[in-house]
Amino acid sequence: MKILFLCGSLQPGHDGVGDYTRRLCGELIKNGHQVQILSLCDKHSTTFSIEKQEVDGNEVIAHRISNSTSNNQRSVWAQETLNKIQPDWISLQFVPYSFNPRGLPFWIPSFLMKLKGNHQWHIMFHELWIGMNLNATFKSKCIGLLQKGLIIKILKGNDKIIINTQTDLYQSKIAKLGYDAQLLPLLSNIIKNNDSVKISTDVKELKFCFFGSIHYGAPIEKFIHELKQVLLLSNEKKALKFVFIGNCGIAIEEWKQVLLANNINFEITGFVSDEEISILLTSCQYGISTTPYILCQKSGSVAAMFNHQIPVLSVARNWKVKGYYQEPFLNLINYENLDSIQDFLNRKFIISNNNNLEFVANNFLNVLK
Repeated sequence: MKILFLCGSLQPGHDGVGDYTRRLCGELIKNGHQVQILSLCDKHSTTFSIEKQEVDGNEVIAHRISNSTSNNQRSVWAQETLNKIQPDWISLQFVPYSFNPRGLPFWIPSFLMKLKGNHQWHIMFHELWIGMNLNATFKSKCIGLLQKGLIIKILKGNDKIIINTQTDLYQSKIAKLGYDAQLLPLLSNIIKNNDSVKISTDVKELKFCFFGSIHYGAPIEKFIHELKQVLLLSNEKKALKFVFIGNCGIAIEEWKQVLLANNINFEITGFVSDEEISILLTSCQYGISTTPYILCQKSGSVAAMFNHQIPVLSVARNWKVKGYYQEPFLNLINYENLDSIQDFLNRKFIISNNNNLEFVANNFLNVLK
């Protein structure tokens, strides 16, 4: 099968969707498929270029169009690439902000309709529109309405589009637009290091890990206070340690201050290699995500923790959607109070391949058949 993936940018390590697409392509190539990627608005390219990018021991051909390119020239180069590859499928990896810094790529619907060939269309909606949460600002709601309109135009452009998304929430929103979207779990961008030995449960230190960007608004003081209470009531004698892996962003400062005030040990690794990330994840018993609970399915950090058999607690700002109820997740609990912490600490990780690269690639192919 010949597949051309479309995404925003393809600079390794600088674009989550680009990294996701590259890993998925590498796995498909390993399994005998002819797969290439075209980035339409590459932030790290100055013109149109073609290069080979290595991922997991596989070479992926990457066609990169600069984000400064005019829409007319972008269409010309995209059509030339399409003519050369002649794919059976084009897979659009959609995030509105990948194609426009304000999240409003008005050019996208007509651009997609102009691409000529014998291909079929697939869209993976990594994101939909902003402003769907109850406490969204008026500005966010307005932008969200425009983004929603763009998505409707894209979907109406082809009545045979195959649609995937990775969250239950987005699946329900797409259904309300009148389209069927199948769930395709997000794959982990960090390969599990099988040489690492999972720590024993009888060690003297309880280690909680954060991986990647920390989001604002988490109830940090309340969580730390109640976590200490739960451990005290359970006569748990183990010391606490928090491990911050990777580039966590400015929101880490509030966590640092609260941990220091409570005399809790922590480690900040900064940027480390994928191999080191895997070793660090394996050394921890529990994971913390600051992504709102109903959006955790779209978190690459959570996918990486799951792939390393780490249960995750969502300690995040209140983010709810009117009329939507999220069914409980397998290895993820939403922090609300003492009881939710107790439940989390007592729960055993249930083995699942959902975020495994091979599993996701096979499911992707099954969707296209």
